[in-house]
Amino acid sequence: MSLREYARDVTSQHGEDGILEQVLETLPETDGWCVEFGAWDGKFLSNTYNLVANRGYSAVLIEGSARRFRDLQATHGANERVHLLNAMVGLTARDGLDALLATTPVPRDFDLLSIDIDGADYHVWSALEAYEPKVVIVEYNASIPTDVDFVQVPDLAVSHGSSLRALVALGKRKGYELVAATDGNAIFVRERDFAVFGIEDNSPEALRPPVAPAYVFQGFDGTVFVEGFRRLSWHGLPINERRLQQLPRFLRKNPDRYSKLERVLFRLYAWYYTRGAPRG
Repeated sequence: MSLREYARDVTSQHGEDGILEQVLETLPETDGWCVEFGAWDGKFLSNTYNLVANRGYSAVLIEGSARRFRDLQATHGANERVHLLNAMVGLTARDGLDALLATTPVPRDFDLLSIDIDGADYHVWSALEAYEPKVVIVEYNASIPTDVDFVQVPDLAVSHGSSLRALVALGKRKGYELVAATDGNAIFVRERDFAVFGIEDNSPEALRPPVAPAYVFQGFDGTVFVEGFRRLSWHGLPINERRLQQLPRFLRKNPDRYSKLERVLFRLYAWYYTRGAPRG
């Protein structure tokens, strides 16, 4: 089964609404509950709005911004099946998702958890222990190549994101298997439900859509080159190859061809670059 065939957007961004519908219909049993945080207004790029508005789902929707929470109330406040929380999801037992969900009637094995906070998504899922959602959709950094295992620091103030490969490894440790990947989200089901999807190869390479790669490589003289995708994905700015150069132009040659003076200058530059230059 290729779940990407069911891709369809109601409010989602990359076909997640249709894929999630098919995943939930394929599961042996469901309970009609979903959870989303970073819920915004409950509709904008939401992975749960379609379930709540069109499929009769009950929901816990969590939003940290007071302004956006007011928008969330305007969208879902009249729906008695929807429980709204104005809170930030932290990474500790005191403020993590377990603690917040404990204040709501959501079942321990509710149907769907949507994690999309543009950063510490990996760590929020990792910290979840008391609840076992049947399906987890979690954002990954789509600019990271499929074969890279990258996890950002566990800090909610940092917005780097983690790689798909790292999330797949975390999922396996937590008893989940990858069933689909869109251009920015990975969808997992519990290991015991995986067989019903009939997926022969669920590796990230097999399930991730084709990506536009960016390549960084170097010449023999130390010049840094960029080819392929050459802009910042979320800001739209071009990547300036000149600003990526690590050596001044007069030292960009094969070290075997340095003159005595250039060797001295390179040693001074390397000392400054590796020890004297400010870090950050």
